[in-house]
Amino acid sequence: MKTIDKTISQEDLAFDRHHLWHPYTSLTKPLPVYPVESVEGVRIYLTTGEVLIDGTASWWSAIHGYNEPLLNEAAKAQTDQMAHVMFGGLTHQPAIDLGKKLVDLTPKGLDAVFLCDSGSIAVEVAMKMAVQYQHALGKKHKSKFLTLKKGYHGDTTGAMSVCDPVTGMHHLFQDFMPQHYYLEAPTLGFDRKMSAAELLEIEDFFEQNAGDAAAFILEPIVQGAGGMRIYSPQYLKEIRRLCDQYQLLLIADEIATGFGRTGKMFAVEHADIIPDIICVGKALTGGYMTLAATICSRTVANTICNGEAGVMMHGPTFMGNPLACAVANASLALLIASNWEQRIAKIEQILTYKLQKALNYELVKSVRVLGAIGVIETHYPVEVGAIQAFFVQQGVWIRPFKNMIYIMPPYIINEKDLTYITDVMLEVVQQKEYFNL
Repeated sequence: MKTIDKTISQEDLAFDRHHLWHPYTSLTKPLPVYPVESVEGVRIYLTTGEVLIDGTASWWSAIHGYNEPLLNEAAKAQTDQMAHVMFGGLTHQPAIDLGKKLVDLTPKGLDAVFLCDSGSIAVEVAMKMAVQYQHALGKKHKSKFLTLKKGYHGDTTGAMSVCDPVTGMHHLFQDFMPQHYYLEAPTLGFDRKMSAAELLEIEDFFEQNAGDAAAFILEPIVQGAGGMRIYSPQYLKEIRRLCDQYQLLLIADEIATGFGRTGKMFAVEHADIIPDIICVGKALTGGYMTLAATICSRTVANTICNGEAGVMMHGPTFMGNPLACAVANASLALLIASNWEQRIAKIEQILTYKLQKALNYELVKSVRVLGAIGVIETHYPVEVGAIQAFFVQQGVWIRPFKNMIYIMPPYIINEKDLTYITDVMLEVVQQKEYFNL
């Protein structure tokens, strides 16, 4: 048993409550927060003594679990040598090595790597790439984007503008953001076949809106924070076909789905298609620090660089941060060397077997599983504070939202821990007091 060092005082917690914003929370009516003393493997140790099995991989990023020795060593070694240096006019081995790994891992033909600060910025860069690409082709009017309803791409302005306009958590900003074109979200079901009516709807959408669009941006196969929605690879194939037909770029936002989460290294592989631009993040550094990348084809890169600006018009201060790159290199090496495909397949098997039992309960609307993603969708939204407290009491960390109780655990989780998490999920969806009926 790990020794708990109670280091966070009540005074400090009061400061946190009154002064520190947490994601999507209020400072006037804050949700409870739980003070963490340390993390190890798949466990979060609270200063109050509770030990929680992590079902979220810290928002899908800590794929190797916590306090991984190889990643710790990479961070320490790089800190001793060079924590940061500007990327403008300079370069370094960690960035070069990471670029090589990303070119090797991503679908063939994606070989121009832009290192970003975060997932949202990766989307911003991808959108700017698409606009610059069309501009360089003399199509200055093509500055809109096609996208899907129920999508989510991040919290910065450009990324917000292609999130779902109603349910994407950003409708307050609609008058401030640029307006784009939204296609009805794909019908759920990984294995379902698309109908002729659905195909016609997509074709009509392109015909009506592609004329002034630069690109189509989507989350391939799994729409994440917009509803944890899993859809057919056939749908993605059709979008690729129509992007080619109408000469639009296809941007795949793989920030949540990349690096094995869906059972493939990247979700686009389920459809055997290659996007023109791919965005990666979250799991890139194994959850150690913020880093992302936007990777495009050579055609896109050359067209941009032969255009009016002659350069890609973006350049963050911390672009190519050596410390983050070094940890990302270690994380990707660890992933490649592991039996990640077998691990994900085993997680999927357990989630499928266990979570389908939830369909027997009246509060449950549907169950969805793909790779290391398990979702119980309920008929009613959760009472976040109450259900979070229940999970902590049961010794698990799950962060539900809206009417979604979902897990995306670290890949190293064992069968016993995963089974326990699913048992707790099944228990809570039988108790009405945790839902806003």
